[in-house]
This record gives sequence, C-alpha cells and structure tokens, in this order.
Amino acid sequence: MRLSADDRRSLKRVLQRRRAAISPVSRGFPPRLPGPGRRAEGLSQEQMDELLARARGTYNRLENGRIAHPGADLLTAVAQELGLDEHEWAFLWRVTRKENPPGALHGSAGTDVAGVWRRIVEGITGTLVYLSDVEYGIVAHNEEFRAFFPRRQAPANVMRWLLLDPEARTEVLVDWADRWAPAIMPHLRQTVESRPRNAALARLERDVLADPVAGPLYRDLAAAPLPYEDGAELPVHHAVHGPGRLTTCLAEPIVAPGARLNLSIYLPDGPAPGLPSDLPPGPSPDFAPDRFRDPV
Repeated sequence: MRLSADDRRSLKRVLQRRRAAISPVSRGFPPRLPGPGRRAEGLSQEQMDELLARARGTYNRLENGRIAHPGADLLTAVAQELGLDEHEWAFLWRVTRKENPPGALHGSAGTDVAGVWRRIVEGITGTLVYLSDVEYGIVAHNEEFRAFFPRRQAPANVMRWLLLDPEARTEVLVDWADRWAPAIMPHLRQTVESRPRNAALARLERDVLADPVAGPLYRDLAAAPLPYEDGAELPVHHAVHGPGRLTTCLAEPIVAPGARLNLSIYLPDGPAPGLPSDLPPGPSPDFAPDRFRDPV
C-alpha cells in the first residue's frame, strides 16, 4: 500500500516535529561537540533506529512513508519513543495502515477531562446527562441525572453502581439480569481489554467477578459484541416519576479518548400528557417504538 504524496508529507511533518523536541542527551546519547556534522535539533533518524533496536534505515523509511503497512509493534515503539499523544497515535495508524489503532497508547487517556466539560454538562436541561472518565468515574452530571436516583445521590462510579449496587439491581434498573446486565457488561469487558495496565479497571472487573450475583452473568455475557447503543431503550424506576424507560445515546469527547458522554431521555409508562386517562398504559400514538432497537 503506497501512501499518497499528501499523506507522506503529513506523516513526515508530525514525526519530524516530535523528533526535534527530544534532546539526544535525554535518551543517553552524548552531547554534540562543535564542528562539522549534523546541526538539526533533536534526535537523528539513526538514533531512532538505535532506540527502536531496528536495522539502520528503518525509521527513515517509516518517517518518509516507504514502509507498506508497518507492524503494530513498530508503530507502538515509535509512538512511545517520540511521546505521541492520543490524537497523533490515531493519526499514525490512519495514515500508515488506513485503520484506527486497536486501543489507546497511554493508560491515562480518558482519565483527565477538561473542566469546561463540567460547565457544559451541568448546564444541559431537559434530559439526563453525565460525563464519565475511562474508569467510569462520574466527572460531571446535571440536575436531571441526580434526580433519577433515590435520595438524589448520583454514584461516584457509574459502572460499579450499574453492576454491583443492590438497590440499582432490585429497585431502579428493571429486569436487571435479563435486560441491563447483557447491555452493560460487554462495555466493561471491552474497556478492561483495551486498557490492560489500568489498575482501577482491573479492580472493578475483579469485584464484578467476585460478586455472587453479577459474577456468573459476567462470565456468561461479557464476551459478547458491544450491543447497539444509540436509541437503546431499557426499563427503569425513576426516583421521582416512577416506572418508565431510558432511551440513551453515547458520545466520546475528542480530547479524552475513552471518556463517555451519556444522554438519556426518560419516557414514563402510562398515557401521554393530554390523552384521556382511561387509555391503557403504554406509549403515546406519537411514539414509534420501532425507531429504537433493544440492545440485547
């Protein structure tokens, strides 16, 4: 697979800029002495070959876009040596392999979410909204989300609450074992596998596996493909409004890979406002259930 001229120029520009920012001395090479020779700032391509333990000329060919479909081990080593961020890491894969990377480069990605997100999330009205980091810790939420919970107390970790909290499993999340567990558990499994060095995620999975209720279900259900998400509908008991359904969409902030923005619309069971009270409970005529797909 040959890279286009534009892709080669973009790749070279990104990698050269990162090389120029790294002092050779910081990588164990002797300082340059005055006199003839290379004067460019930063690591040389030959020094990159040494750091990567690759044959001479390997890094030069990569930086100039002359390696067809470079291996994941080479891309990972280059990204780590040059200190690429998550966006540059994704760029490296998309340019050289025409695909997304299999996971984050840094274990900390998605744990640091900019404070501006808190102001945005807290200002949203009309729907339940929360933002969680890659470890499922809730970073920000709005008033509607807080009102959903008994005693108006939002959990510190949404995944721990969804899978391990007894009140969640028996009172809030209706049909937890048959509806909620199959929809949620594959998300935890995939996140743990994509962040194998994250201690908090590993501890959360161990706690789920050790739980007598969640553990057997997790072993049976977690390896499934991720269920359909956007528009998924699940039954709940709202602390204020009672029985109903949550229709959910998920998004990921570009600046925090692995973090999740969750927006959920609560739809109460029973007749819609303005309809005769003697109508049987159920969705209003304006609500089309087939617009949404159940995630299980």
